[in-house]
Amino acid sequence: MKALQNKIITEGIVLSDQVLKVDSFLNHQVDPELMLGIGQTFAALYADMGVTKVLTLESSGIAPAIMTALILKVPLIFARKQKSLTLKDNLYVETVYSFTKQQQNEITISKKFLSANEKVLIIDDFLAYGEAAVGMARIVESAGAEVAGIGIVIEKSFQNGANKLKEAGYRVDSLARIMSLSAGKIEFLEE
Repeated sequence: MKALQNKIITEGIVLSDQVLKVDSFLNHQVDPELMLGIGQTFAALYADMGVTKVLTLESSGIAPAIMTALILKVPLIFARKQKSLTLKDNLYVETVYSFTKQQQNEITISKKFLSANEKVLIIDDFLAYGEAAVGMARIVESAGAEVAGIGIVIEKSFQNGANKLKEAGYRVDSLARIMSLSAGKIEFLEE
């Protein structure tokens, strides 16, 4: 997606050869027009898959996921990372490691929002090692539902997440695939 690549080049900040900061348009401040374009792109990719729900992980995945759900005309569910007084019983729970935060998180989804007849599209902001996407897929499958695919806004192709997901049998569609962040320069894999 060219608009996304342009935004990454103009506003992304390379913090190291492993970390890209995109807080000006994706995960602190959000560019709604770009998110709408991302949602339209994911919706077009999965238009014929019979998706019944979109699933993401709070909080950075919510903006692209809500736009995708809006275009597909299906509900959005987001897995919670934080415990809540109102969300403590009858949950699907998985433990995932956050590359960015360097910590384990328990992610949860209320069982009332995910059932066996669902076909779920997972949307995630970044793909590094695939831990978040795998955790969400395990929750979908533990509900007896089907993973329609995994949509990634930004994939760091130099890390093994995409290969891990594809080897597990999941369809993965990444809108921007970064080949390298070496020497402070962003290099994309071209399709």
